[in-house]
This record gives sequence, C-alpha cells and structure tokens, in this order.
Amino acid sequence: MPAKRLSMRKIKEVLRLKWERGLSNRQIAASCGVSRPTVSDYLRRTVEAGLSWPLPADLDEAHLERLLFPPPPDLPAQARGIPDWQHIRDELTGKNVTLFLLWQEYRQANPDGYQYSWFCEHYRAWRGKLDLVMRQDHRAGERLFVDYAGQTVPVIDRTTGEIHEAQVFVAVMGASNYTYAEATWSQTLPDWVGSHIRTFEFLGGVPELVVPDNLRSGVSKAHRYEPDLNPTYQDMATHYGVAVVPTRVRKPRDKAKVEGGVLIVERWILAALRHRQHFSLGQLNATIRELLERLNSRPFRKLPGCRRDHFEQLDKPVLQPLPAEPYVYAEWKKARVHIDYHVAIDGHYYSVPYTLIKKEVEVRITNNTIECFYRGNRIASHRRS
Repeated sequence: MPAKRLSMRKIKEVLRLKWERGLSNRQIAASCGVSRPTVSDYLRRTVEAGLSWPLPADLDEAHLERLLFPPPPDLPAQARGIPDWQHIRDELTGKNVTLFLLWQEYRQANPDGYQYSWFCEHYRAWRGKLDLVMRQDHRAGERLFVDYAGQTVPVIDRTTGEIHEAQVFVAVMGASNYTYAEATWSQTLPDWVGSHIRTFEFLGGVPELVVPDNLRSGVSKAHRYEPDLNPTYQDMATHYGVAVVPTRVRKPRDKAKVEGGVLIVERWILAALRHRQHFSLGQLNATIRELLERLNSRPFRKLPGCRRDHFEQLDKPVLQPLPAEPYVYAEWKKARVHIDYHVAIDGHYYSVPYTLIKKEVEVRITNNTIECFYRGNRIASHRRS
C-alpha cells in the first residue's frame, strides 16, 4: 500500500529546514516525524520542479502540489498496458514469487504502466470473480488435499444380490485443481493408505505436502497446531518424502479446496453414476476413471484451459519423483517384552535382546516381516510366522 502523502504545510517545513536552517536529512526526518527516504524524495521533486527557497510568494499550495506531484500522462489503457491476470496468477504459484515482484516486471515492460496499488486492486478484483474453489493461491506442486466424499456408491453382489456401499476417496492438487478419485470398501487405515499410494502413481510424482481432514484413519489425535498422525500414515509419508499437515480444527478455509473438489466429484462423477449398476469394486473404479478423465479435461468456465492443462504446466514439472519401490503397508503396535525376552504378535512369539526384558517396544508388522524398535532403533527383524 503506498505511503500517505504529507500535507503541503509539512513539505514546506521540510524545505525550510533543509535550505534555510541547513539541517541534515536525518535531522529533518526526526523533526518532522517522517523517514529519511521521504525527505530525500521531496527534496528531489523540488529540484526537478525547478523550485528553490524561499518559494515564490504567489505560489499557493494547490499550485505547489501540481508542481511536485504532476498527474500521470492521460494515456489510454492499452497504451499503459493491461496485465495478463491469468499469467500473473500462474506466476504466483512459483516459489518465492510475490505480487510486488510481478508488478516490477510489469513496469519494466510498460514504463507508463499503472502503479502498484492499482495493480493489486485490479488483480484481487479479477481473482474475486473466479469460482470459490479456484480463488485460493497455492504454490505449484506444494499441496495435495485429500478427503472422502460424503456420498457413497452402491455395489451389488452378483451372487447374493446384497448391496454394499463403497466409499469415495478424493484428492485435489492445490495449484491446478487436478483431481483424482477412487472407490474403496471402507475408510479404514489400509484403504486410506492404499488410496494415497494410487494417487501418487496417478500424478506421476509426489507433492511437498498432503493436507487431510482430521480423519481418524490418518490423524489419531486432532489438535489445532500439532495433531498426532497414525504411525502407519507417518511411515507411508516418510517413505514418499512428503509432509502431512492436517487441516486445523475449526478453520474452514483450510478445508475449502478439498471440500470444493469433493463437491465437484459428487456433481460430475457420482451424480452420473446414479442410474448405473456395478457388480464389483473394479468395475466401479473403471467407470470412475472414465468420468475422471472427462472432468480433468473439461474446460474451466472463467479461466483458459482445463485441470489437465494446468497440472501439466504448473504442478507436474515440480513434483518430487516417486521412490523406486511403492510403500509396503505396515501396521505399528506397542508390545511389552516378556521375561523370556520375546514379544507376542498375533499369537506368535518373536525374540528381542534380553536386555529389554519388561521394556515396551514398537513393532512394525507387514505381511512378511516383523520388525522391533526400541527408542527409534531397530533391535530385531524376523520373517512373519
């Protein structure tokens, strides 16, 4: 925001102290309660206007203001250069790029262009006309928002005719709104983690942050600033080199992106499924993938291009590469070491160093292995019985 201009009375005082009293710019700034650059600016303007001290007796304040602050040339808007607001928005997704930097580049290309205050005001007005889900600014490749849709999809058992309700997982990239969705049987931890793995494969890379709602599968204890993550969810995040930052409690703006994405999936995918019958989860996901391709290729109403175009241009080039191997699902449990220096897991016993008798250890359990940890160090590894 530009600094407020001093009154003509105070500007005259600046000139008097400089040319009549011979004070330094620092002393003048302290006397008038302004900054040194402001003093320098007014002195420069006075010299450029061809004025000296004392000022002419017939020079009134209105005339002095016109000499010191001449109005900008009355140029048509096209001559000044109207910024490409979509380009500005795309540039803002870059790391460390600010609106002030973009305005400076605009002025370099358009010396007679608009001032910073006009630039900011009109950019915000343009952004305010976008859809709510598009309004928040996110850095390219930074955030992936994840949640489940509130609506479920029926799947019919072909043998018994029984209907099972499938849950719908939704993930939305922050900068491009590129969307992924799939159906799972539940919202339990294995399905939750598996959906993340398939999302990363769909994107072809990994963002910097994953932003889930405080779902019990991923967040074991909700907290405004330091929520506790489920150990398995944290283990998966570590494998992919991604940070998990759950939305804050009672902060609706944190959830706007994913809730907007969920609403779009419900309208453009789930609503289209209402008259279709599916007899397996695989069949349902094949249909969802087909509709998902249409959604991501559908042109925006108020922006050029589509979700896929924006993803290819903004998010995809800066995603982290996928690890060489996908994450192997593992659950974590705490166990007490028995006096025979073994821990019991699902009815089987696994040895650990005898020095840990009666100590509590953490156990990482996969389909094939059992790993025991004490204070973060692995102390034993066994093939699962």
